[in-house]
Amino acid sequence: MTTTDALPASLTVAERMAYGRRARARASRSCHGWFEPDRQRTDPVDVLELQSATRLPELVPIRYGRMLESPFRFYRGAAAIMAMDLGPLPSTGLTVQLCGDAHLLNFRLLASPERRLVFDINDFDETLAGPFEWDVKRLAASFVVAGRANGFTAREQDRAVEACVRAYRKRMRAFAGMSTLDVWYAQDDADRLRELLAASLDRQARRRTARAAARARTRTHLQAFEQLTRATAEGRRITPDPPLVVPLRDLRDGTGDEDRAGELSALLDAYARSLSSERRHLLHRYRLVDLARKVVGVGSVGTRCWIALLLGRDDDDPLLLQAKEAQESVLAPYTGGVRYGNQGRRVVSGQRLIQTSSDIFLGWTHTIGLDGQGRDFYVRQLRDWKGIARPDTMDPGLLALFGELCGGSLARAHARSGDPVAIAAYLGGSARFDRALTEFARSYADRNERDFEALRAAARSGRVTAEGG
Repeated sequence: MTTTDALPASLTVAERMAYGRRARARASRSCHGWFEPDRQRTDPVDVLELQSATRLPELVPIRYGRMLESPFRFYRGAAAIMAMDLGPLPSTGLTVQLCGDAHLLNFRLLASPERRLVFDINDFDETLAGPFEWDVKRLAASFVVAGRANGFTAREQDRAVEACVRAYRKRMRAFAGMSTLDVWYAQDDADRLRELLAASLDRQARRRTARAAARARTRTHLQAFEQLTRATAEGRRITPDPPLVVPLRDLRDGTGDEDRAGELSALLDAYARSLSSERRHLLHRYRLVDLARKVVGVGSVGTRCWIALLLGRDDDDPLLLQAKEAQESVLAPYTGGVRYGNQGRRVVSGQRLIQTSSDIFLGWTHTIGLDGQGRDFYVRQLRDWKGIARPDTMDPGLLALFGELCGGSLARAHARSGDPVAIAAYLGGSARFDRALTEFARSYADRNERDFEALRAAARSGRVTAEGG
C-alpha cells in the first residue's frame, strides 16, 4: 500500500523537472500569497464542537480552556480549522506525506534508536498524503503567531517566515541533486545542528542551545518514571494528578476496574502484533503493572489516551507506553488519497515514512471498548530524549534561526515521501515562493486571531464551557 502518488520511477530527471514546472499552471507561486476564506466558510466554533462530539465530554472543557490561553495556543489546537481553509485553495498537486499539523512546536530534539540526538517532526496525528504546500503554510503562519505573542515587529515576524521558507526551498533543491538513498538517509543530528548554530549565533546563544540539548538528554523514560510514578505497598504505581492523570483504579466511569483492565490489557496484546518480531520479543520481557488515563496536548485533549507502566527485571527497570486514540485526519475531507481501515496504522505509517528515527516501540491496534464502540490507537514510548522549543524565550534572531531549522527539517521529511526534483523545479531559484508565503502567513495569523476571538465569545456566552487544566 502506498501513501503518496509518487511520480513513476521511469521518468528522467528532465521529465520530473518539467512536471514540477507545469504545476505552476495549476497554482502559480504568487497565488500562495493571498488568503481569503471561502464564502461558505463554516463557523470555526462549529468545527471545534464537531470534533468535541467524539471526545470524552468531561475533558472537552479542558481543551477549550487551553486553546483560550492565547492565540498561539488556539492555533495549536485549530488544525481542523486550517485544513478547512487550505482545502479550497489552488493546489500544486505535488503530493507528499504531510505531517498535517506542522506548527513550530511540533519540531523538536528526539532520540534515535541508536541513541543519537536528532531534530525532527514529532506529531503525526493528522498525517496524510496531500500537496506539500499545506505543511509549509501551516509552519509559516505559526512563526507569525509566535512572533506576535512575543511582541515582535511585523518585519521581525517576516524575517522568521522568510528564513523558514527559504531554508525549505534551498534544502529541497539540494535534495533534488542527491541520490535516492542519500535523501532517505539524510538526518539532522546534533553535529549538523552545532555546525549551523556555530555559524549563526553569538556565544551566549550557543550556550543556551547547548543547554537545551543537554536538557533533552535528561528527558528520558527514567525521568518520566520518577515524575509519573511512586512507590506503594503493591510496588511502583502511577501517581494520580486528576483530571490530567487518573489511574485506572481511581477512574469512576461506571465500569468495573477488572473489566476496564481487561479491555486495556487486550489493547496492548493486540498492539504487540503490529511490532516486528524482535521488538515484540523485547516487549514481552516486561510485565504490565498499572494503567492511567492521561490528558495530552492541546488539540488532542478529549481523545482517549492511556499510559501503561510496565516493569522488566525489577521496579527500577521501567517502560512507559502511551496508547493514544487515532481518529480520522482533519485533512481527509479535502484529499482524495488513501483511506485507512485503521487510523492508528495511518499515523504509524506516516511517521515511519517521513521521520528519520522512529521509536522502536511504535505500533498500532484496534479495540472494541466496553461501550461496544470500536476505536483505533497508536502506541509509543511516553518520553525519550525530547527537547521542546520555547518560542516565548526567543529573541527575533533566534526565532528566525529556529525557522531555518524547521524549514530544512520539513524539506527533508517531504523529500523522503515526495519527489524532490519536481518540488524543487516548482519552487525555482528565486524568492518568489518565499515572499508569497510571508504574505500568506501574515493574513492567516489575522484569521487565527479572529477565530480565537470567536471561541472567546462562545465561552463568554456559555455556548462552550472552558476550564483550566
